[in-house]
Amino acid sequence: MDITFADKKLEELANNDRKRRREFGKLRADKIKARLTQLMSAANLEEVRDLPGNFHELTNRRRGQWACDLDQPYRLVFIPHEVPVPTNEHGQRVWMEITGIEVKEIVNYHKEK
Repeated sequence: MDITFADKKLEELANNDRKRRREFGKLRADKIKARLTQLMSAANLEEVRDLPGNFHELTNRRRGQWACDLDQPYRLVFIPHEVPVPTNEHGQRVWMEITGIEVKEIVNYHKEK
């Protein structure tokens, strides 16, 4: 899968083990790398759906975004490159047709409530 980043800082953290560990600590840094590796190895989003990491669609204010678990309660948040996001006749997003993502942030979005 094609992966891009919302900004240069995120891209640099994703590609530099040392900076990622300094910014997030070893545990979260390792989880970030693992999740990005899972995504890069997949041809589409459907291929990661049932892998460790709890890849899932977000709702409400974050509708249109996806997330996967890092160390609780932190998540890697991303959006599909495909615009509009492919849907079926029932309005459900078709994960198999999503072949690229943009990483938006690493965040604990539960504290936003």
